Amino acid sequence: ETDWMRRATCVPVVGRLNAKVRSPFENRGLGCVRAIDTRTLPVRRVLLIALSAAVAAGQTPAPAPAPATSDADELFKLGQQLFDQLAPPEIKAQFEFPSKAQWDAFAARLQHALENDSLEELAAFGPEARAVLTALRTLPGYEDLADWLEQRIDEIEGAREATAPTAPAPEPRPAPQRPPTAPPATKPPPTAASRAMPHYDLWLARVRDRPAPARAAALMPRLRAAFAAEGVAPELAWLAEAESSLNPAARSPAGAKGLFQFMPDTARSLGLGTFLPDERTDPDKSARAAARYLRTLHGRFGNWPLALAAYNAGEGRVGGALAARGASDFAGVASGLPAETRMYVPKVHALIATRTGVSPEMIAAPRRPTADARPQNR
Repeated sequence: ETDWMRRATCVPVVGRLNAKVRSPFENRGLGCVRAIDTRTLPVRRVLLIALSAAVAAGQTPAPAPAPATSDADELFKLGQQLFDQLAPPEIKAQFEFPSKAQWDAFAARLQHALENDSLEELAAFGPEARAVLTALRTLPGYEDLADWLEQRIDEIEGAREATAPTAPAPEPRPAPQRPPTAPPATKPPPTAASRAMPHYDLWLARVRDRPAPARAAALMPRLRAAFAAEGVAPELAWLAEAESSLNPAARSPAGAKGLFQFMPDTARSLGLGTFLPDERTDPDKSARAAARYLRTLHGRFGNWPLALAAYNAGEGRVGGALAARGASDFAGVASGLPAETRMYVPKVHALIATRTGVSPEMIAAPRRPTADARPQNR
């Protein structure tokens, strides 16, 4: 237990206090209840309440939630069951589990921050998302959602770095007269990758010393082989790390699933089944589907940064932004793309450079797939 867990202090909640419970700390519109002394509660139960509060605590109006998917409904029901089974009676007497509408609103706020073109808005979502991730990592049954959220938080933190104000340079002091010396070393010019891909250097610094996920040793040889069989540079298989933390069962609240985070319609269009069995969770089949899709996107957009942008944001969003701006490369269109995509593209390239030593400009264009790499027909 940490210090914050030992404090019996106010826990803010919005509109989810039990109407029968009164507290001298209540305010109109924002309830505040004296927290039960958490020294008597297991860590898992404390974090369960943290999850409930974080989901309920969005204080800015949320966009209208998208129609609920079966995956989102399943996640909500699981959380409600865990609350019912694990929360002690004294907690249930003061708190209610967030309603379905509040759960959907949290997911909608996160999705809006990812899809909006404002890096500042994405960065501001960090504290709420990190609070939820802390709870998800402690609760059983939430590992698949937590692995998805962890990668989104990585992009949120990248956005925070990208938008952080630069400290003003100190006033130069007059230097004493000295004999002429060799000119001072200058900062090396930006690489071709950083010129073509905004924020690439930021992401290279972020991931350079990051260990590969534990599943990489077992999964990456298979994924690389699947990409190679489809005629796509095997280095690009590392995009699965950015998508899912290399968890074959990772899933998002919007309904994407698997190593490569396919939505159901996209998966079916690529020949994957989505129901008993859900082949999005099959490493080999989903890798081949991802490679085929990337090959198609490269054929349309002509380079890997734009192909990856379309993989993340959708072909229509990228194509429309290129047309609107008269651009032909990622650098020329990045500011008109979703904030997540602006972080995702340089992140994937930085991961590839770190894991394989292949810089962005050296990733090979697609070639003809091998004879056994035929699309599945369903």
